[in-house]
Amino acid sequence: MARVAGIDLPKAKRVDIALRYIFGIGPVLSMAVLTDANVEPSKRVKDLTEEEVNRINSIISKNYKVEGDLRRDIQANIRRLIDIGSYRGFRHRRNLPVRGQRTKTNARTRRGRRKTVGSGRIIAGEKGAKATPAATEEK
Repeated sequence: MARVAGIDLPKAKRVDIALRYIFGIGPVLSMAVLTDANVEPSKRVKDLTEEEVNRINSIISKNYKVEGDLRRDIQANIRRLIDIGSYRGFRHRRNLPVRGQRTKTNARTRRGRRKTVGSGRIIAGEKGAKATPAATEEK
């Protein structure tokens, strides 16, 4: 099993696809790493030699931020925005869309499930209405 940047790559997949399992490596970066390492992108992970895996690993560790380091940097950037009190930091703190999207409709990914809010008013004598403490004291 090939282990690159602390991640076990799936054996049956092509190398260019398997490298994308590493946080911070997408299609373009995957191809760039394989070109630098002189590895055929169509090769399967199970067919890689130990030397090829080491070359890929060394290129990624030297040139790119991936996995834990990248996640830590992203969190530090968000924390900095919150600390300086920027508008973007405020949106992060409130868990709202940061990049100008509308929130009257949509934005369900950031805001979560809809919570229907009623008027909060209970009409006395209505069938099935719960009696408020003030209403029971008057009787």
